[in-house]
Amino acid sequence: MCRLLRAGLAAGALALLGGCAALAPSPPADQSNLCEIFREQPRWYDHAKASEERWGTPIATQMAIIQQESSFQSHVRPPRKRYLGFIPGPRPSSARGYAQALDPVWGEYREEEGGALARRSHMKHATDFIGWYNARSRRQAGISLNNPEHLYLAYHEGAGGYQRGSYRGKPAVQRAARQVAARASRYQAQLASCEEEFRCRRFYQFGPFCR
Repeated sequence: MCRLLRAGLAAGALALLGGCAALAPSPPADQSNLCEIFREQPRWYDHAKASEERWGTPIATQMAIIQQESSFQSHVRPPRKRYLGFIPGPRPSSARGYAQALDPVWGEYREEEGGALARRSHMKHATDFIGWYNARSRRQAGISLNNPEHLYLAYHEGAGGYQRGSYRGKPAVQRAARQVAARASRYQAQLASCEEEFRCRRFYQFGPFCR
């Protein structure tokens, strides 16, 4: 009897977890076009706009970083190492979620700005985290918020690593930073053609009430 009860509870827990996971949106079908991304997920525009207003990083740069880090997958984590080809080992880092934020710096963000309920799997918190992190990179390393390539280098290496030039010996990181810069430029041009759709899409948003 107890064994059956335990089995039922376990099944219920798995179902609940599966239901929670299902709440996360699927990655956008067309990740090359920011207008299409926001048409699929208009709330993402709201979150990125709020982060831009709070911290100063342009919407296009935020979304270019997220695409580079997670391809808009809400719960993605680095794959585990495999021993003998099949035995699961540890993950190479604690990175998680849309922004692939590491545990230590995510803890700093939650303590300083995000609050205890901030989640790496929620786009609202991921965009705010990126804005907060880039604002810190600007303070610590003097990087312009309009320089997505160097913002990404500092995002990947940390402000201290960036200032030491640790990225110079990492061709893959430099290549990723250039990809972020190119994508941010494309996203910005695309957003200029469609942003009005998302700024004024609610019935109460008109005239001075459109952000």
